[in-house]
Amino acid sequence: MGEVVQMHFTTVDYVIFALLLVASAGIGLFYAFSGGRQRTTQEFLMADRSMSCLPVSLSLLATFQSAVAILGAPSEVYTFGTQYWFLGCSYFLGLLIPAHVFIPVFYRLRLSSAYEIIYMGVVLYAPALALNAVTGFDLWGAVLAMGLVCTLYTALGGLKAVIWTDVFQTVVMFAGQLAVIVVGASQAGGMAEVWRKAINGSRIAGLDLNPNPLERHTFWTLGVGGVFLMLALYGVNQAQVQRYLSSRTEKEAIMSCYVVFPCQQIVLSLGCLMGLVMFARYGEDSPLDKGYVKTNDQMVLYFVIDVFKDLPGLAGLFVACLFSGALSTISSAFNSLATVTMEDLIKPHFPNMTESKATMLSKGLALAYGLVCLAMAYIASLMGSVLQAAFSIFGMVGGPLLGLFCLGMFFPWANPIGAVVGLAAGLAMAFWIGIGSFVMRMSNTATVPPLNTTALPLFDNMTTTVMTTLLSTTTAKPRPTGVEALYSLSYMWYSAHNSTTVVVVGLIVSLLTDNWPDVVDKDTGKHIMSKEISTQPYQMAKKDSNGAAYCKEDTVTEDKETESDRAQTEDEDLETSIVLPSCQLTNHTVQETAL
Repeated sequence: MGEVVQMHFTTVDYVIFALLLVASAGIGLFYAFSGGRQRTTQEFLMADRSMSCLPVSLSLLATFQSAVAILGAPSEVYTFGTQYWFLGCSYFLGLLIPAHVFIPVFYRLRLSSAYEIIYMGVVLYAPALALNAVTGFDLWGAVLAMGLVCTLYTALGGLKAVIWTDVFQTVVMFAGQLAVIVVGASQAGGMAEVWRKAINGSRIAGLDLNPNPLERHTFWTLGVGGVFLMLALYGVNQAQVQRYLSSRTEKEAIMSCYVVFPCQQIVLSLGCLMGLVMFARYGEDSPLDKGYVKTNDQMVLYFVIDVFKDLPGLAGLFVACLFSGALSTISSAFNSLATVTMEDLIKPHFPNMTESKATMLSKGLALAYGLVCLAMAYIASLMGSVLQAAFSIFGMVGGPLLGLFCLGMFFPWANPIGAVVGLAAGLAMAFWIGIGSFVMRMSNTATVPPLNTTALPLFDNMTTTVMTTLLSTTTAKPRPTGVEALYSLSYMWYSAHNSTTVVVVGLIVSLLTDNWPDVVDKDTGKHIMSKEISTQPYQMAKKDSNGAAYCKEDTVTEDKETESDRAQTEDEDLETSIVLPSCQLTNHTVQETAL
């Protein structure tokens, strides 16, 4: 490894990369001119609620498995070891709870969030920057190509195109990562040799049961704190919720969570194995130490092209894998933002809008958000370590949103004032800790001791799959106190800490302002958790042309109603829909509001 590896793309690599973009655009064009041809908002935004379990599951996986994770996980394991692998312990509860708590509610209530607009520009810029730094591939050419292709198939094909493109891109991601592991391990002498070198290099971590929340990675921070992170991702994230609602039945939506579980374990294992293969190839003498790359963000791609330098086409396959991760995340954000804007901000104020106009406007919104994404990519270019910036945004906002949803779903005495104040408190706490941690880490960069006695890559601009806090090392250091202790909180506890802040503050404020008029029926929590609802499939929530959500009453309830009662209920629903969309639950009404 004494000489700089000459990094370049062959013609075959360019062809494979181009085929990814062409295939993705082709799927969008196919769904633009097939089926109902995306003529209704129901088809464009919700895939006509006709998707089966498997494509929904792979789409859920692809949306989470962005380019950030593909670049970040191997770099994390290469630098810190396999402790990160214990994150897999959080996946079961992190997917089981959304399947049986959140999905049944979202099948009737369409709750939304819109922070993806900040995140998607960073996801678009990150792989393009890494590719440019390592190969000289034109940076803004890659950004524009990916952004325009993604905008094209999202704006033309709607959610069906997004989901089926995600399926295709998931296969590409798996193939790319698997190819790197197989070829890299073979060149290192086999997986047994890779594992031996990892053990000798102290990269195989044991079970760390240290309960200290300031430790960066322990079983508790990953296994317990990770559950809250998974809930924020799979429980209340708009892109994921929209996929649940595109399923044909509630049962298939729930099954999609169960299918994602083993797939997530495979994805995590592939990322960690890539990190170990990297360590087997470079050891402690990393390309970052030698100055071949400037940040850990770029080291994975350098490693891939180094491994495949004598195998034309495989480097292009991995770059296609990398950009597939970005495309799946960005397209999900486009469609989600168009849905939120249309259903929560436009339809309530224009209830008489025709279906054709609403559909055209939805397509226009998806196109507009694509252009906004390109602008956000330019802003991301000014942010330094883009991958860390991406998950910093998610880590500081996902937790408070999870807390807000939990406050409204499980605490029927919570009121609007409590919800708003709780969310504000959670966001304030999140940004205070997040920014404070970042500033303190930057000020301590020069004095950070190494992980082992031999040199490691530089830690500034270090990227993991999520926002990092103070770097844990084997060298003893003073225990932080006061505000420094708060800033030293492990990033894996961010979601739990911030969501708890929202719930606690929201409940206290609600109790202090309990004379505020109720918006949510006091029996909401009872109905959400009741045995009757948990054992009976929900009817799919549907929307009429005015944007009002409604669903059919259970047949048992209908038998008990008189004709006059039903007529009166319909009149009241019509009156309510003019003001604010609502969804009839069994024996009560829950108002829908935009966040």
